[in-house]
Amino acid sequence: MAKPNAEQSMLLNELRDFVLEVMREMPEWVGANVELLSTIQLGVLRKNATQRHGVTRWRRGVDVNDLKPGDVDVIDLHPELLVSEWKAYSAFVLHHEYIHAFGLRAHDSSFRSLEASWPGSKAGQQGIKFTEALRRKRASWLWCCSKCGREYPRQKPSNGGYRCRTCDMKLIDRKITTLT
Repeated sequence: MAKPNAEQSMLLNELRDFVLEVMREMPEWVGANVELLSTIQLGVLRKNATQRHGVTRWRRGVDVNDLKPGDVDVIDLHPELLVSEWKAYSAFVLHHEYIHAFGLRAHDSSFRSLEASWPGSKAGQQGIKFTEALRRKRASWLWCCSKCGREYPRQKPSNGGYRCRTCDMKLIDRKITTLT
């Protein structure tokens, strides 16, 4: 967990206000006290995280069988989500974390149903693109397929034993050179 700077805090507060406003209008949240979510602190993940886009962190010692928004210590989002390019996806991710804050820890069918109710269904499909963008940003190497052209961004060169997931061709290392 990293501490958000002043700009990130402002953007997180704007995002929170937007997501809560949308949730108040959603029929799925009519019986829930959505206002409780506004008391949850928002933070940022480390910028080098590539797999997690958001995380709900619970206070120590809470009963995992009776979770509620007051038991959440902080919800952290990836700092790259605060860039305007990912605005729609960041709202989706925060909604996802708010579902967890209401005590639904497992990604089961009831969780997925609530998650899918978020307006703008395309926002939820941006997760793969976001992960790919994070990996490419940190990559020093590309493992490339000479047959299908697929590229796998990596931080280290391979040992020559990796094959393409699509066409099973041996991958070739290519060093990414940055222009300075």
